[in-house]
Amino acid sequence: MTGSDGPHREPGSDFRPAGPASERAREEEERAVEQALALVGGSDRTGGAGGRPSRSQDSRGHQDSRGNQDPRGHQDPRDENPNAGRSSDPHARRTSDSDPHARRSTDSHSYDGRDNGPRDGRTTATTTAATTAAGTSAATATAPEPVGEQPPLPDRASPGDPAKPRPTLPPPSWNRARAIAARAGRGGPPATIRLPLDRALGHVLAEALGALTDLPSFDTSAMDGWAVAGPGPWTFEAGAGLLAGRGPAAALPDGTAVRIATGARVPPDTTAVIRSEHAQVDDAKGLLHARRSVVTGQDIRPRGQECRSGEQLVPAGTVVTPAVLGLAAAAGYDALPVVPRPRVDVLVLGDELLNAGLPHDGLIRDALGPMLGPWLRALGAGVSGPRRLGDDAGALRSALTSSDADLIVTTGGTAAGPVDHVHPVLEALGAELLVDGVAVRPGHPMLLARLSPDGPYLVGLPGNPLAAVSGLLTLAEPLLAGIAGRPAQDPYRALVHAEVHGHPHDTRLVPVVHRPGRAGGRDHVAPLHYNGPAMLRGIAAADGLAVVPPGGVRSGTEVEILDLPWAPATPWTEGCFT
Repeated sequence: MTGSDGPHREPGSDFRPAGPASERAREEEERAVEQALALVGGSDRTGGAGGRPSRSQDSRGHQDSRGNQDPRGHQDPRDENPNAGRSSDPHARRTSDSDPHARRSTDSHSYDGRDNGPRDGRTTATTTAATTAAGTSAATATAPEPVGEQPPLPDRASPGDPAKPRPTLPPPSWNRARAIAARAGRGGPPATIRLPLDRALGHVLAEALGALTDLPSFDTSAMDGWAVAGPGPWTFEAGAGLLAGRGPAAALPDGTAVRIATGARVPPDTTAVIRSEHAQVDDAKGLLHARRSVVTGQDIRPRGQECRSGEQLVPAGTVVTPAVLGLAAAAGYDALPVVPRPRVDVLVLGDELLNAGLPHDGLIRDALGPMLGPWLRALGAGVSGPRRLGDDAGALRSALTSSDADLIVTTGGTAAGPVDHVHPVLEALGAELLVDGVAVRPGHPMLLARLSPDGPYLVGLPGNPLAAVSGLLTLAEPLLAGIAGRPAQDPYRALVHAEVHGHPHDTRLVPVVHRPGRAGGRDHVAPLHYNGPAMLRGIAAADGLAVVPPGGVRSGTEVEILDLPWAPATPWTEGCFT
C-alpha cells in the first residue's frame, strides 16, 4: 500500500514499485501455486530455501501485495513474557485507529518485515521495544488516552488517513499461543454447581468423587446357583431360595445348601457359591453334589470388593461420561458437583454471507455459522445460536458489550481490510489483546482478547473455514478447557506416511486420518488433500490435525496429533482424499 508520500519500504521486505499489470500477474501466479499445493496435499506456501512465500491473506481470504519474508533472526519476546510491551491501562492498548490504507510504521526497527499483513496498523500496547543495531533495546511509550475518551468506531476506511505504527513484536509460536490461551482459561478458580445425574452428562467434576458406601455394600452372589456351607454333599429344602433385593437371610448351617440368585445377599457362614451348571441335584434324596472341586469364597463378591466408603473413585477434572454417571449412582450419588459449561456466543461477520441457497452475485454461503456451534458443544461449551452481524462496527460493539457469555467467538474481520472491524472495536472498548496473530498456517490472523478484567474473553477467528478451524484448536479449545476445569491433555505423536510440505517459518496444521499398520507395521496417519485455508473437504474426512513444524517433515517422521472431537476415523474416508 502507499500513502500520500509514496511507497514506503519496510525492513526485511522485498518491496518493489510495480505497475498494476505486473502486480496482478504476480498475484495470479502465486495464487495458482497456492491452489495447486493445496489440492495435492502440499504446503499453502512455497517452502524451502530460496522458495518465495506467497502473499499473506486477510481474514476473508483477500491477498495483500507485500510478499514479505521473515528473516527470523531473533527469538519471539512473548515466549518469555506474553505481556511484554503491554500497558496495564486498558484504555491505552493501541496508538492507531481503523485506517486500513495507512498501515506502515515509520520506525525502521519496529517490524521484522515478515509476511504478516493482517496485523498491519495494530499496536496492542502502549510500550514498544525497538532493537538497536548494536543489539540493545530501548523502550518508547505512547501516552495513554484520557479515561473516558474512546476512539470512534469507523464504518469505512478513509484513504487519506495518516500512517499508523506497526506492531513491534512478531506473533507468538503456535505452542506459545496455546499455552497463553490455556493459562487465561485457568485464571481463576472454577465455579461449582450441583446437578442431578440426568443433567450432569458432559460436565467436568469440580470435586473428586468419593464413595458414599462400600461397593458392594454387602456380600453378594456373583452367579445363579447354590450357596453352600461346609463340605458336601449338602442337603437342601425344596422350593426355598434367595433372591436379589431381599433382606438378610438366616445363617447357613454346615452341610446345607440353598438356591441363590445373582446379586442376592449371601447368608452368613456361607463357604462358597456353586454355579447351577456345576451342581448335580438329587431331588429324590434332597442332596446336592458338586461336579467340580469347591474353593472357599468362589463366586462371592465380598463387601467392599470394588471400593470402601470414602475412597476416591475419580478425580476432579474428570468429564462426566455415561460410565461415570453409572459409577456415581452405584456409589450413592443423586447429584454431582460440576463446573458450569462455559457459555459461548458466536458472532458471524461479513456482508458477503448467505444463510441459504446457492452462491450468487459475489455472495457465498456461510459455512462457519452451522459448523461452530456443534464444534464448540463437542468441546463442552454451552453455545447460543449464531448471530449474523454483517460488516457493522456499531452492531459488533453492541453485541460485545451486551454479552453475558464467558467467551465470544467472532468469524472474520480480524485482519486489516477496510471492513475488518474487530481490532478497532476492541481498542475502543479498552480490551486487552493476549494473542494478536499466531505463527501458524492456516489461520495466522487469529486473536485472543479479554474485554475487561472480569468480563468475557474473545477469540477472533479468520473468515476462511479451515483457518477458523485452526483458530478453534489453537486458542478456543485450550481456553475452554481451562474455564471448564478440564486437565490439559498429554500430546501424542504418530508416524506420518507421506512427505508433508511446511511453511518456511510457521507451524502448519494439516488434516490427517489414522490408518492401521499392515503386516505388523505401526499405525500411522495419512495427510489429506484439499487443505487450503478456504477448504473444508479435507477436514470433513479427517479425524485429526498433524502439527507440522516449519520446513515440513519427511515420510516416516513422528508428528504431534490434535484429535478432533469426533475421532476415531470412519471407514468411508478411504479413497479420494489420501
